[in-house]
Parts: sequence; C-alpha cells; structure tokens
Amino acid sequence: MHRHFILFKPYGYLSQFIYELKRKKKLLGELHDFPEGTMAIGRLDEDSEGLLLLTTDGNMSELVRSKKVEKEYYVQVDGVITPEAIEQLQKGVEIGLDGGKYKTKPSKAFIVNEIPDFGARAKKIRDERHGPTSWASITVREGKFRQVRKMTAAVGFPTLRLVRVRIGNVYLQNLKAGEVREVSDFQLENESI
Repeated sequence: MHRHFILFKPYGYLSQFIYELKRKKKLLGELHDFPEGTMAIGRLDEDSEGLLLLTTDGNMSELVRSKKVEKEYYVQVDGVITPEAIEQLQKGVEIGLDGGKYKTKPSKAFIVNEIPDFGARAKKIRDERHGPTSWASITVREGKFRQVRKMTAAVGFPTLRLVRVRIGNVYLQNLKAGEVREVSDFQLENESI
C-alpha cells in the first residue's frame, strides 16, 4: 500500500532525503518519520518554500511530472510590481537557460494585494529601509531551472521570497513551515491520481 504526503517545505531545506557531498545540508527526512522509499515529486530550491508532494509510489511521481500540472507560486519581489510587468509575465518572458535564451510559455499572473501569512522565514529577507516590496502570484505548467525567479528578474522585479501554494488542485492550505500531512491520494486535476 503506497503512502502520500503533502509538506510545507521550509526555507533552507533540500527537496531530497540523501545528500552525498561533504557540506551538511538540511534534508526532508529531518521533518517527519517518512516510510522507506518516500520520494519528492519534483523539487523546490533550497531557498524556496511551500508545497511539496511526497510519495512511495514511483509511478505516481512519473504521472504527476508528465501531466504538466499547473504550479502556482506566491512571490515577494523587490519593489512595487506594476501591471505592465504582470502583463509581460502573462505573455511569457525571455530568460537565460543552459547558457542560451528561452522564452517562457504564457502564464497566469496577478498582483496579490493582501500580504500572505506564511509566517516569518528562517532567514530574514530584509527590512523596509531598503525600499518597498510587493507580492504577485505566478502559475506555470513548466518547471525550468529557477524559472519563476528568472521570470520576475526579467521584468525588473527580483524575487526575495518564493512560496509554492498549489500543485494542480492540491493547495498548501493552512500548513505551517515544516508541517507534514498524510493524504490518501493527490487530487491534481479533476480526477484523483
């Protein structure tokens, strides 16, 4: 019987269970007593936070990745993001990828007017003396390396904090950083996977 989990990955953790290199890193296994064979479906960078799906079912992992499921991110950016920048994000922007240029596919994006309550991050972002910040939502179906960060930088608003809030129909809901919830399955599209 396979088991499935949703997790709020905190800042500073790797999206993996084993790290072979010398430097000590924080790993997902430190957050919960996961069963043997648990793997993360996809990943979030060490300095990104939010929703991560975990499973003991390798087929499930492949299925989720192959479906090009929507992933929604809340990003705190440097400066007050403009409607023009949001429009550029919606149409797709050119980012650097593997030493070349890549134009992102059209995405959903909007300004988030109410500051989300994700709790304080382990590493302080910065304070208001360095100028204002703002939040936006960006939803993509692709997952190029550090794509969302590169997208906001491309429109002149570097990302300060990135939190994934949704994968398909699975939402972060009211999970707190480091919290794990076991689920019977993932409701990713309108069918259960």
